[in-house]
Amino acid sequence: MTSPQFSFEFSAPRTPEALAKVIKIHAQLSELQPPPDFFSVTYGAGGSTREGTQQAVVDLNRLSKAPVAAHLSFGTDDEAAIAALLHHYRQAGIRRLVALRGDLPSGVGSSKQLVHANELVSFIRRETGDHFHIAVAAYPELHPETNTVADEIHHFKRKVEAGADSAITQYFYNADAYFRYLDLCAAAGLDIPIIPGIMPITNYKGLMRFSAICGAEIPRWIDKTLASYADDQASLAAFGKEVVTKLCERLLAGGAPGLHFYTLNQAQPTLRVWEGLAL
Repeated sequence: MTSPQFSFEFSAPRTPEALAKVIKIHAQLSELQPPPDFFSVTYGAGGSTREGTQQAVVDLNRLSKAPVAAHLSFGTDDEAAIAALLHHYRQAGIRRLVALRGDLPSGVGSSKQLVHANELVSFIRRETGDHFHIAVAAYPELHPETNTVADEIHHFKRKVEAGADSAITQYFYNADAYFRYLDLCAAAGLDIPIIPGIMPITNYKGLMRFSAICGAEIPRWIDKTLASYADDQASLAAFGKEVVTKLCERLLAGGAPGLHFYTLNQAQPTLRVWEGLAL
């Protein structure tokens, strides 16, 4: 049986101070045992953090024993700009990408057509062959713009057929949704690793707001308990650790190929869960 894969995601830093913080957190997480399999850095809507993403990926890759993946979407860029960025990453020794449709930045008119992730994966393969390991997104609870489960599996299948090597899910707190999604993918002949995305719980209002945007469902019992701790940060953190740790334990026991932690550029929330897992 293959050992689980553990990875950690950072939001793209927008200032030198933010980059220094990411480098510090990366150093802390790099000391974990078992060691991380890779790190990744996000890409802002429409490429709004292009320079920050690029700088962080290259700097971390130079410092890291584990590979560093660059998130990438077309956004408002043309093919020449994305091809140049791929060339830069290749020259810098980057071997992993997370290919996403992404979102348009605020203020960009609806006349701009987003390039879907499967099209981006196809473009990367045409430009760079098999140089990059390409991960894509998966949505066990459905993408906010998808109407049916069948459509969700169809969209995911297009990304796999375009050349994706693995997938990372949107975060969730219902393990049954993930295992059901795996069953549906298997029935559709899709066998790439689908790694659960794990969101530590640190802030009630922030979690509810972001979950409403991205389509992640918060089970009622978790919602009500977090609400009762809204003004008690210590109790909220303890409850969040318990919920997320038990979720991770069930996922790993059920055969998930690993865990991908959304760190929110903080070390302690992820480290608390890691401690609870006793890995």
